[in-house]
Amino acid sequence: MAQILVVDDEEKVRHILSIMLELKGHVVEQARDGEEALSIIQSKRYDLLILDLKMPKMDGITLHRHVKKIDPAYPVVFITAFGSVDSAVEMMREGAIDYITKPFEEDRILMTVERVVKMSQLMSENEGLRKEIAERAGLSDLICVSEAMKRTMEIAMKVARKPETTVLLTGESGTGKELVARFIHANSPRSRNRFVALNCAAISPNLVESELFGHEKGSFTSASAQKVGKFEYASGGTLFLDEVGDLQFEAQAKVLRALEEKTFERVGGNKPIVADVRVICATNKDLARMVADKQFREDLYYRINVFPIHIPPLRERTEAIIPLSQHFIRRFRQEMHTQPELTEGAKRLLLRHSWPGNVRELVNAMERAVILAGSDPQITESTLSFLARDTSGPPADDFELPTGGICLEELEKDLVRQALATANNNKTLAAKLLGISRSKFRRKLKNIGGDEEE
Repeated sequence: MAQILVVDDEEKVRHILSIMLELKGHVVEQARDGEEALSIIQSKRYDLLILDLKMPKMDGITLHRHVKKIDPAYPVVFITAFGSVDSAVEMMREGAIDYITKPFEEDRILMTVERVVKMSQLMSENEGLRKEIAERAGLSDLICVSEAMKRTMEIAMKVARKPETTVLLTGESGTGKELVARFIHANSPRSRNRFVALNCAAISPNLVESELFGHEKGSFTSASAQKVGKFEYASGGTLFLDEVGDLQFEAQAKVLRALEEKTFERVGGNKPIVADVRVICATNKDLARMVADKQFREDLYYRINVFPIHIPPLRERTEAIIPLSQHFIRRFRQEMHTQPELTEGAKRLLLRHSWPGNVRELVNAMERAVILAGSDPQITESTLSFLARDTSGPPADDFELPTGGICLEELEKDLVRQALATANNNKTLAAKLLGISRSKFRRKLKNIGGDEEE
């Protein structure tokens, strides 16, 4: 489905084109002339513009030149009478994609529109990928502040140039394994194609094969339509299997076959499909021990462990903590329209913290700090007091249970009240401070007799 704007001074032409395209599932809007169209285009983005070449007030040629100033790559197809084909061809030299002639041939119109829409969507995907790569490349530069990560990324760059080699990324949760996987993809010959990520731990056991390999219509009760799996969707690109240690034992055999034979079948199908993908796996588990305990297939382990890369935890690359913190603060303050900076005391606290959740924990901590700072120009030690309990070890080591015991219910009530006071009665922020959902916070507030209304 595409958003299309049809611009023509003849109502009959607009009507015919709109019906043709809407029957194919597209959303079509109309404009009577170039001036009306330009006003619409300046406030809304379309997947395709279909412009009549000759119109009163502002003709298609003039409108096209205005459109090119908005976006030089804006997809445009011209409508022209047979005698004006030369003008349409001239417009194609100036950036239009194609033209259709009057009287209309429905098959040609639909074929042209489908081709241009697919091209437009592909260009949008590529632009999004370029922006994502640029942002992540900037972050990878920051991560490389430490010598440990410099070595890791140098190794990643070497394997990136070998587009068929399977890679296994290991490391604690939150260390940035997916970032390294994307870095490998972005610097490989496969970078023009998709990077597809799948968290193996998040797949329902009865859907794992369908997610990986797809299914045919009717292959099981809820299979009401054919589905393309991740192996097929990532064709030509990279498939990132996160938390591969959680992959079901039965599904491991099929993944092994897809890797070794470079083919697979959809669930309920018997037609071999070529698996032209590079597979990058990641885990925070000890797969070698799982193999010894018969929890992970030995043959699959050796097949995915062709090129292992270990991502060191954040506590082993402390020189990256402050640059990364500042990067995330800049990101969140841009979103929240604030300007806080880290004080020296706050930086010392960040360096003392053990970061058991690694970069993921750091991201969450900086978001929380920016929220708490509000309009304050500084993020201080006080702002980061939620980290103070864990500066030398797990939080449990810092808490001693009173000899007389404790009332857990009363402690929870106090925490809810404190969070609400700290957040100036903002329930969303209070819930975030306690690390729970807003709905759960409202239930706890109701249990202590608090007002549920905003």
